[in-house]
Amino acid sequence: MKMTRYSDYSLRTLIYLGLHRDRRCTIREIAGAYGISENHLMKLVHQLGREGFVRTTRGKKGGIELAMPAREIGVGAVLRAMEGNFHLVECFKEGGNTCPIAGPCVLSGVLDEALQAFMEVLDRHTLEDLLVPSHALGRIFAARQEASLRLQ
Repeated sequence: MKMTRYSDYSLRTLIYLGLHRDRRCTIREIAGAYGISENHLMKLVHQLGREGFVRTTRGKKGGIELAMPAREIGVGAVLRAMEGNFHLVECFKEGGNTCPIAGPCVLSGVLDEALQAFMEVLDRHTLEDLLVPSHALGRIFAARQEASLRLQ
């Protein structure tokens, strides 16, 4: 199983916002911190807002911030909201299954059990858990920002 970039960037965005809880952040700032597309980030921030994980404010003093404390944002909940598709194999889909061995096949049950275990682990963790090395993460972002300013 491979998590999509969309989900990866969503979690990274939440980590960034969690490290900067004292202020609103901008799309440009977060995109620059990770070296990712502002357009792509805009789309996922919009969905993070619809899902209730972030709050966005327009205008001159606008920006993005967490909509709730980091300890209340479950990693599993974010992944479920952003990923949307956990069809590891064709037979996980409702309808359209063309696998000729779908009925008696044991593989789908094994994979479903593995997926459930994966999600159970994610459900035990919150955004707060991901922020533990905050000083180290902060130094990385500061160094990236400093390097970016030198290039300008």
